[in-house]
Amino acid sequence: MAARGGGGMIVAVKLLHIAALSIWCAGLVGLPLLLAKHDTADEQTDYARLRMLTHRFYISVVTPAAVVSIAMGTALIFLRGVFVPWMFAKLVLVGLLVLLHGFVGHMTVTIGESGGGYAPKRAWPFVTVATAAMVLILVLVLGKPLLSERIAPDWLLEPQDQPLPVDEVPM
Repeated sequence: MAARGGGGMIVAVKLLHIAALSIWCAGLVGLPLLLAKHDTADEQTDYARLRMLTHRFYISVVTPAAVVSIAMGTALIFLRGVFVPWMFAKLVLVGLLVLLHGFVGHMTVTIGESGGGYAPKRAWPFVTVATAAMVLILVLVLGKPLLSERIAPDWLLEPQDQPLPVDEVPM
């Protein structure tokens, strides 16, 4: 009976993860397209309306979805015990999505603070990188490829004969 309860919890966490991830990824594609629509030649009311839309969408929808997605994904790693090389490769790509998310936030704030004097970047390079990362994540998650245990470079796996940056020594 206990296994059924645990299985139900995993299904619920996975459902929340996928739902939040879908919203987050849609935002990482949609927001750069919206930001690219900002035009310094627009009337102030149109510019302000589009700026408020992008700001509210980023703050109220995309960022909470990112937080829930990462939290549920982390919970799934521990609930399922998935400590395998393909998962670590996936986490690197998730880190890339987090960086892209931060860049979208930076662009959103910059547009808001410029008062109409900021020409946004083109959306296609950003959307291309985000989409490629999303596709690679899907390939890793659905394919679960057998990757070498030595996925990290040797310098990350071997001691560097340097002292710890703190006085405490782990036990």
